Amino acid sequence: MKILDKYLIKRFLVTYGFVTLMIVSVILVIDFVEKNDDFIQNKAPWKAILFSYYVNLAPYWANYVSPLMIFISTVFFTSRMASHTEIIAILCSGVSYLRLMRPYFIGALAVGIFTFGLIGWVIPKANKVRLAFEDVYVKPRETFAQRDIHMGVAPNVYIYMSSFNTENKIGYEVTLEKIVNNRLLEKLSAERIEWSDTLKKWSFKNYLVRKLGVVNDEVKTGSSLDSLLNMTPQDFQNDNSQFETFTIPELKNRIDLLKSRGSEGIETYQIEWYQRYANPFAVVILSLIGLIISSRKARGGIGVQIAIGFLLAFTYMMLFILTKGIAQSGEMLPIVAVWLPNMIFTVVGVVLYFFVPK
Repeated sequence: MKILDKYLIKRFLVTYGFVTLMIVSVILVIDFVEKNDDFIQNKAPWKAILFSYYVNLAPYWANYVSPLMIFISTVFFTSRMASHTEIIAILCSGVSYLRLMRPYFIGALAVGIFTFGLIGWVIPKANKVRLAFEDVYVKPRETFAQRDIHMGVAPNVYIYMSSFNTENKIGYEVTLEKIVNNRLLEKLSAERIEWSDTLKKWSFKNYLVRKLGVVNDEVKTGSSLDSLLNMTPQDFQNDNSQFETFTIPELKNRIDLLKSRGSEGIETYQIEWYQRYANPFAVVILSLIGLIISSRKARGGIGVQIAIGFLLAFTYMMLFILTKGIAQSGEMLPIVAVWLPNMIFTVVGVVLYFFVPK
């Protein structure tokens, strides 16, 4: 690795680290001001606030703003180099523009790999500790209060409960139906369904099973019937951020489980799955675009280039939020929603590359 590579990679990583540290610090201060009353009201210990909450919240926000920070930091230090005529000097010495992009690519790739490790395994474990703290000291988790529960437990098999008690793990007024091609083939009705922690299975109490035939129905009754339903009591917890606590293997298992049930609401988990793979690529794409738009010495100074950098960065973020919302509503495939901003900005980067002075 040549001196130029080491120089650019060092400036790249130092600027990115400094900008990320400053932004995350500001976010944490704002978060503390907002939640301080909750800490005092719920008598949260200072050690728990610091080590269980903020130590685990910092990497969450660092990852969340990483694509934006890599872009803004690249624009910031490259535009300063351009204003000092460093970029022109490098190109005039015989270094091609593609060769100039190499240390940026190496630095962005290092950040991308590090980010992938964080969001794949480290941050989910940190989120478990952080969310557990929030459940106690910030916003205690409400008990499951939903009624008239419908859930798919297997392809073409659906369960209904009028209510579910999360403390004793009992569901009431239960119906289990098998429907194929809009035709009801079998129906189980029970007074209640109970979960056994020892056997890890469900038991229907005071049940009636009716198999619908062409001429006559087959009916069976009993007081207790064990069943290995593809469902657990954890499915009835109020936890909208549950997907944030899954590592990549756990997230994949959750998606497979929901697919095996034929359940709805799988889009949230699929979006999270694809996003964890797309984020490292976004880091590389945005860093190279940052180099392209800021390597030219501008008459208006670096302020114009930094403003353009902020504009493009927030355009990327707004595009991502828009496509993510559309995917969650079921109007767009999750993989398309997550990768569409990267694909669009890749095209933008290629177009800009052909117009940049080399």
